[in-house]
Amino acid sequence: MKFLNAFAAAAALVSTGVSALPKVTRSGKYMYQEDGTRFYIKGIAYQEQGTVSTNDPTGFPEPTDYVDPLADANGCTRDVPYLKELGVNTIRVYSVNSALNHDTCMSLLEAAGIYVILDLALPVNGSIDRASPAWTSNLLDLYIGTIETFSKYENVLAYNVGNEVVTAPADTISAPFIKAAARDVKAYLKSKGSSALVSFSSTDGDAGWRLALADYLACDTDATSIDLYGLNVYRWCGDGSITNYNSIISDYTDYPIPAYFSEFGCITSPPRLWTEVTALFGEQMVNEWSGGIAFSYFPAVGGYGMVTVSTDGSTVTTSEDFTRLQAQYTAVSFINTPAQSAQTNTQATCPAKTDAFLPGTALPPTPVNNVCDCLEKNAFSC
Repeated sequence: MKFLNAFAAAAALVSTGVSALPKVTRSGKYMYQEDGTRFYIKGIAYQEQGTVSTNDPTGFPEPTDYVDPLADANGCTRDVPYLKELGVNTIRVYSVNSALNHDTCMSLLEAAGIYVILDLALPVNGSIDRASPAWTSNLLDLYIGTIETFSKYENVLAYNVGNEVVTAPADTISAPFIKAAARDVKAYLKSKGSSALVSFSSTDGDAGWRLALADYLACDTDATSIDLYGLNVYRWCGDGSITNYNSIISDYTDYPIPAYFSEFGCITSPPRLWTEVTALFGEQMVNEWSGGIAFSYFPAVGGYGMVTVSTDGSTVTTSEDFTRLQAQYTAVSFINTPAQSAQTNTQATCPAKTDAFLPGTALPPTPVNNVCDCLEKNAFSC
């Protein structure tokens, strides 16, 4: 399998490239650059939406196919100047094809000072199934294959092991499989000498299971915990106020790892004014949150999107949505506190099983029989 071949070579392969972007790491509940400056995600979702069902019974429509935006050299050449104009330092990409070449896009993004948060799952059969979860050799091979392709790029900020896998209490049976994915991805990244973070993005569901899931994914040991927690938040609509965020500020006051809005940008009270940006990066929220990803650069079902791409794909036209977000992002001044030296890494307390949170206690094993031998040879545990 590709996974085994990659693992065999991983212990001896550590990237030696020189990055134009500072390395970003976790210290306590925040992220910092190499000089000790606190790092915030000021980003946008960057992926044309695939085919989605308008009659999805879950209420969470998911695409059945995708186009890899980081393999489109012409598209990146067209778009990166607009991303830079928008003022982002990070993009989030939901699906990529590890067999394709991504050199041009990743180089253009790095030169523009832009990091990438990369989801490892693929539509349909390439992700953890919330209804019948499993952590299989096929999924592990898929995830590792993507990391292997992108490990040479120094501007990968994080690899996301799942997006909105849990949408209701019944789905929390999938939590151990998400945590197992984080464990095995972290082991592989360690073997590569990579500093990329391991993340998960949660839907903004009922606090009864949402907070327990957040704690579960960050509890026990560092080796089995995510490094970065994302929440897809659409609470601030139109010209809202900080009261829209009161509960998610208090909910995460004591959360021990960095957290960010992995999506934001409500469209139910147009126009989108993006006034939540001032709150998100302001004194009232930066103790709990480290920025966010606006949704979305490209048009998406429901009225999202900030540009229109010409029929021949050669040009884009920006919208007023783009201009308003640009004005808000440009005005952001990062608050460089607390000091990195004051931070220590701790883990959350593992939550008890409840009627709203149903995972078992044991994590699924690494899903390849002989992978343990390979891990042990490289000083990892299974």
